[in-house]
Amino acid sequence: MLRTLFLQAPSFDGFDGGAGARYQTRREVKSFWFPTWLAQPAALVEGSRLIDAPPHRQTMADILPLAKDYDLLVLHTSAPSYPSDVKCAEAMKAANPDLKVGMIGAKVAVDAEGSLRDGACIDFVARNEFDFTIKDVAEEKPWADILGLSYRNGEGVVVHNDERPILEDMDNLPFVSKVYKRDLHIENYYNGYLKHPYLSLYTGRGCKSRCTFCLWPQTVGGHRYRTRSVEHVMEEMKWAKEAFPQVKEFFFDDDTFTDNLPRAEAIAKEMGKLGVTWSCNAKANVPYKTLKVLKENGLRLLLVGYESGNQQILHNVKKGMRVEVAERFTRDCHELGIIIHGTFIAGLPGETRETLKQTAEWAVKINPRTIQVSLAAPYPGTFLHKQAVENGWLDVDHAELVDEHGVHIAPLHYPHLSHQEIFESLETFYRSFYFRPRKIGEIVGEMVFSPTMMKRRLREGVEFFEFLKERRNVAA
Repeated sequence: MLRTLFLQAPSFDGFDGGAGARYQTRREVKSFWFPTWLAQPAALVEGSRLIDAPPHRQTMADILPLAKDYDLLVLHTSAPSYPSDVKCAEAMKAANPDLKVGMIGAKVAVDAEGSLRDGACIDFVARNEFDFTIKDVAEEKPWADILGLSYRNGEGVVVHNDERPILEDMDNLPFVSKVYKRDLHIENYYNGYLKHPYLSLYTGRGCKSRCTFCLWPQTVGGHRYRTRSVEHVMEEMKWAKEAFPQVKEFFFDDDTFTDNLPRAEAIAKEMGKLGVTWSCNAKANVPYKTLKVLKENGLRLLLVGYESGNQQILHNVKKGMRVEVAERFTRDCHELGIIIHGTFIAGLPGETRETLKQTAEWAVKINPRTIQVSLAAPYPGTFLHKQAVENGWLDVDHAELVDEHGVHIAPLHYPHLSHQEIFESLETFYRSFYFRPRKIGEIVGEMVFSPTMMKRRLREGVEFFEFLKERRNVAA
């Protein structure tokens, strides 16, 4: 067994690059998601170690001395972080020339050839669903026999092995929470809408929706929702509750936890017996009956991808959602006392100045507790990327998704809508939502009843204004 180090490399200050992050970038309010997609293969490799550098504020100076202690280095990478991840790999290999270096993640899944070509220090990449591919490498199986692996052979020629079959029995995956306990300081993970400290994990992979912009189902997870059994999930939850008594909220980070309503209700009822607070991702079409069951059994919050308030844009991106259904769902959540963190995207195909305004006004109308507004990001491997290249919406020679500081940019443009207009719409959206009497009153009321919340919101407010200031500097 190779001594194996799993690494989320040092990056920009506040860069949320872990696989739990839907967009790898710096946030409006500094936040970090658990590196679940790294922790999962780490749980399969005996004696391994996981380092998640950004949330633990670890620099290359902290990481480099460890290179000599390992035989195998596995880095998670993404389209925005790949150049800096390669530099990290180069430095680690310089410190230990015998170190074998591999990469995982959507970036290398869709462009294994290019990733190996552009990263001379990279020995191999594990494509698609990579957990057991990495396990095979760590167990020193011959690389020629490992499914899902792309690598350089002895002559330096890139070889692509056959695909690894998609994992069907999800109960074969060990608990990621045990890796969290062993290697991570969970208090370093936080965001603006979950209680702190929180803990996130997956109960299944894949999403049956066909949203053109969504990275994971189109690259690694697939479009079938493959799930762990209710018993397996609850076994981990019981273990995690005992192992992390400080956790105030558990989050199920499945792309759409509510894709399977009977299963969601079954897990909720078991969570109710466990007496913990929990939250999850959801599509804005969950019926009232199911919402009521979830709420009665400890559900606090739903993270909901609304994307747009314009029906034609939702059709354009194959969201499979009707605006009126999303409105009814949101009213049901408000009635039941379920908090919503709503996410929106500016700059999707069909966007105009009018639709940008329409969506901002619609967000005010439906009034989720908090929002996140992202700039449309055409990640390689998605239909949106293919569509953008074919239609000239994306300049492929200048298609960076973040700037040199890790701030999300607007890579798409349309004949009637410029990069700059899309970029500036994000700040306008946030201001129209948060800087209104009703929302200010909600936030102040929340702070009055909780000194801890007051400190947190004040800190987030300072971060938010600093972020807007930096964005203006980028625009200038």
